[in-house]
Amino acid sequence: MKMKPYIKVQQYLQKHNVATLATSDGRYPWAAAIFYVNDGHVLYFLSSPASRHSLNLAQNPQVAVTIQEDYSDWLEIKGVQIEGVASEISGGEEQRARALYGRKFPVIGMLAQTPAVIVKALAKARWYKMVSQKMYIIDNSFGLGNRDEIELPFTEDVR
Repeated sequence: MKMKPYIKVQQYLQKHNVATLATSDGRYPWAAAIFYVNDGHVLYFLSSPASRHSLNLAQNPQVAVTIQEDYSDWLEIKGVQIEGVASEISGGEEQRARALYGRKFPVIGMLAQTPAVIVKALAKARWYKMVSQKMYIIDNSFGLGNRDEIELPFTEDVR
């Protein structure tokens, strides 16, 4: 029996660490791998504000994300596709993102024990959120091309 799509997406997001973030400056698309943590349908990530994807989302907040493993058998493919809006965050929202991120990635949560090279990179990074507007779960174990859509309303207040 198929699990409800939203629950399946949440479980998938929690079990994985790296997403491909697709952005555009309005002329050219770009994709970059990011580590993420999710809180429901909101994804949090950090990145250099000078990175191409961060510069793109400052101009055009509409983004897309995919999360999947590297499969060799088409019938085993599972993954998540998301479209939404991304923005830089600060203040209390940044603190929440840091706490969630630190629980998922202990190397970030315990800075005193984090290698110096990572601490140096973190000092230059900014925190971002992506609020999902649509989510899709792909699961070919239910048939080739099986994809369930989950529509989510966009709101500024995600909690």
